[in-house]
Amino acid sequence: MTPRSPLSRTARRAVPRRPRRDGARTLLCALALGAALAACGGEDPDAGTNGLGKLDAPAIEERARAAAADAASVRLVGTVISGGHEYELDVQLARDGAAGEVASEGGHFQLLRVGEELYISADAAFWQSDAVPEGLESDPAQTLDGKYVLVAPEDPAYGQLVGFTEMDVLLDGLLVLEGEREKDDRAEVDGVETIRVTADGGAGGALDVALIGEPYPLRLERGGGAGELTLRDWDEPFEPALPDEEQVVDYGEAILDEGDDGDGSDGGDG
Repeated sequence: MTPRSPLSRTARRAVPRRPRRDGARTLLCALALGAALAACGGEDPDAGTNGLGKLDAPAIEERARAAAADAASVRLVGTVISGGHEYELDVQLARDGAAGEVASEGGHFQLLRVGEELYISADAAFWQSDAVPEGLESDPAQTLDGKYVLVAPEDPAYGQLVGFTEMDVLLDGLLVLEGEREKDDRAEVDGVETIRVTADGGAGGALDVALIGEPYPLRLERGGGAGELTLRDWDEPFEPALPDEEQVVDYGEAILDEGDDGDGSDGGDG
């Protein structure tokens, strides 16, 4: 047998060997699998939101209240139960006025406030019902049917009605939760994704807050079954306008006229 040449062995060692790729392929597959899993199941649920969902319940409520306090207008639609009476509201509120409808057991009426001037308008059936606010009962229904009654600030009815038209007062009185706050499920209100805050397991009320855009409160369930409201059209342009003059009955002047007639005097001494 012919012996192998040392030169031949050296030449064979000089020939480069093909590197092993099994380890590299395994690493690449693992990376690709990890990326796929992240894409399928690891998406950030708060991506594209205002980040409110990452906060705890008290912080969410605080942000919602701050957004409401900064807004120029809002529309409230729903029911409020107060003092044993149920009211259905559909009222557009702004800082300098309001317009909308309030319904109660005795009927429904429209309210309009422009600055400090407050008007109430209703049909004859309302003016003949027990729902007429104190101080306005004496007016003949046929005179006020469909008219805008200008309510004098000194009339007891003014204090009863104006609260339905004052944005800060109404929101402060309604956006109330009682009990320990907890962050609850996500949902949608009018197509907007929301996060819910409950109080006392829901018995103390619940508030759905927008996760898109400004963190406005969009739905309120009042504690103790005291009504439910949606809050929409936040910061939408709204400017209440005075009614036409021929539609207005100035009840303040009517009170003064009735007072002059009732005491039998004309302002003189005798």
